[in-house]
Amino acid sequence: MLSTLFKAKPIIDEESKEWIFDTFAWCIDQLDGDFFHNNSELILPNNSFYPGSSSSVEEMAESIFTNTLKYTGMTSWPIKLMPLQNFTQKPMPRLSFESTLRGESAKINASISDNESSHVNREVSYKVEGEEVVPTIDIAFHASQLNQPQDLIAYLVQRQAGILVNQNGANTSTNTSGISTSGVPGGNEVLAQTIDLVACFMGFGVIFANTAYQFKGGCGSCNDRSLNRQPALPELETVYALALFSVMKGIDIKPIKKELKSHLYKPFRQAHKEITRYLQQTINPKHTPLIAASKL
Repeated sequence: MLSTLFKAKPIIDEESKEWIFDTFAWCIDQLDGDFFHNNSELILPNNSFYPGSSSSVEEMAESIFTNTLKYTGMTSWPIKLMPLQNFTQKPMPRLSFESTLRGESAKINASISDNESSHVNREVSYKVEGEEVVPTIDIAFHASQLNQPQDLIAYLVQRQAGILVNQNGANTSTNTSGISTSGVPGGNEVLAQTIDLVACFMGFGVIFANTAYQFKGGCGSCNDRSLNRQPALPELETVYALALFSVMKGIDIKPIKKELKSHLYKPFRQAHKEITRYLQQTINPKHTPLIAASKL
């Protein structure tokens, strides 16, 4: 009776835990597990990861964007930051990968479908001053987003994670948004949550946990809601994903305490202990990739 009385309350339900473990295993298999093992690190919202000062809004935004691309491993992707006033919605090119999916060595080709029903692709490029240019995937931003740099980073990562899931060549079926989700644990119904979880898999769990709850106030001219990150993964599930990443990468948790919102640190510690114990004891074959990729 006493052991039950003093037993810690679960942070999240068992079904959510299972989904987080399953999705991380899927990410390792489908979203370049080698990059995760060799390059991914926990990205913190401080000057160590986003250093320097800028002389203009555009320069600051581009600096944050460039650093974020480096940490997600998508520097070789044709992704471009575009001021909102210059942004035009356009079809996303379909990318193919000759080698790795992420990292500086990734070799990427862009193509579009001549006939969507036939799925026949042709390479797409055009020339500017004699140089061949690959069509870009543009991400819009507004200068007001720089007032909340951590929110801006989360917004950029969420867009990049969505692009990564979209372009994952292993997926063949698409939902009404045109995003391929075949094989993703939970399928289309949890696509938005999956994208947030992919962001945590990329190392942005602290930033996503800190921005999981956002006040959306402000006047219309200074708060374009279409450019706000729309959190889909609840706060505690995001903390759990952060803990899983931290356990797998063998990360010192002291820097996390400094950067994570104070009310989230206790559940993070609880999740960290629980996940460590689980990965040391589990015999679930679906979670073998998590054990193989971890530094336990």
